[in-house]
Amino acid sequence: MRRAAEIDLRSGSAAPPQDARRVAIVHERFTELGGSERVVEQLHSLWPDAVVHAAVIDRRAVPRGMAEARLCASPLQHLYRGGRRYAHLLPLIPMAMQRLDLRRFDLVICSHHAFANRVQTGGATVVSYTHTPARWIWEPRMRNTETGRVLGHAALGVFARTQRSLDAAAARRVHRVVVNSRHVAERVRRWWGLDAHVVPPPVAIDYFTPGRPAAREDFFLLAGRLVPYKCPEVAVAAAVQAGVRLLVAGDGRARSAVEAAAGRRVELLGEVDDSTLRELYRRCQALVFPGEEDFGIVPVEAQACGTPIVARRVGGVLDSVVDGVTGTLYRSAPHEVDALAGLLRAFDPGRFDPAAIRSHAEQFAPERFRERFLAEVEDVGRPMVANP
Repeated sequence: MRRAAEIDLRSGSAAPPQDARRVAIVHERFTELGGSERVVEQLHSLWPDAVVHAAVIDRRAVPRGMAEARLCASPLQHLYRGGRRYAHLLPLIPMAMQRLDLRRFDLVICSHHAFANRVQTGGATVVSYTHTPARWIWEPRMRNTETGRVLGHAALGVFARTQRSLDAAAARRVHRVVVNSRHVAERVRRWWGLDAHVVPPPVAIDYFTPGRPAAREDFFLLAGRLVPYKCPEVAVAAAVQAGVRLLVAGDGRARSAVEAAAGRRVELLGEVDDSTLRELYRRCQALVFPGEEDFGIVPVEAQACGTPIVARRVGGVLDSVVDGVTGTLYRSAPHEVDALAGLLRAFDPGRFDPAAIRSHAEQFAPERFRERFLAEVEDVGRPMVANP
């Protein structure tokens, strides 16, 4: 996780709605500051008097725009030691969600990764912003990347099988499911049997902006957490094969695979702060994005800086990148290197207009997220039902 202290997503904010309803926001955990926490920050800006519930809370993972928020942790907080280490609490989080006392609220907004939809209410309207149904519950392939030990795989697999029916049943109690991309909407349809409404997440486009007009430098950029499902070693191997320079900004448990694939023109920068990342976006030839993301904040940040994207044609980039206008989307198997290497070798940044790329990114501004999400909440008329 890179440092995010400099980013403020509150710019362009409209006055909160005049809402007499008693509102609660439910987020599963504040353990690291990322995209889902930024979503909660925007939800709280819509309902600043809302009580924000979470199973566990590390204050360092709470966005600064929520400094005055009323935060309420579950009893699991006594077993939590801070930071990203919460795996030992995983089996207890569903129970913690179910035992939240939300009976006094009229409107409940869930920020859902795995268990937030489990909340019980006393007749409140419930709207779920679903970042994704938990892939480790539904996809064995994804589950195998969640832990590095065979015993851990087996235990997580057993736990996942106990959660599928509960996960789907909880989703069917929600009055509206809102998701961040068409890619996630398809998962909701396939796994939960529900339709979902797409509202892209907020991106700090007022921070990530084009720099002074200047020639792009002779390197490509790979940015973000180095984790297996993002396929960072594919980008590195493709750069080596193409003979191009690649800078890698980020760290994570796939770093060893990245190091193994790296050549002399690949430079590992480790985690960088947002100011450094912005400069890298502004200077690189293009951002390389070979993984499959639910949405993917990084490609939108890069586009906000006028930077084209080279990404595999899968997942959230289908909603955020316009092929041939703001980047190039290619087809390949997840770990195939040749197609990406060919694109990097022949890449011509002069084909892309930075102003057009920036203009496209502006639709993902925080104020647009707030407008769209508020419209979804106001439009709720009846509970969603399962597809036949």
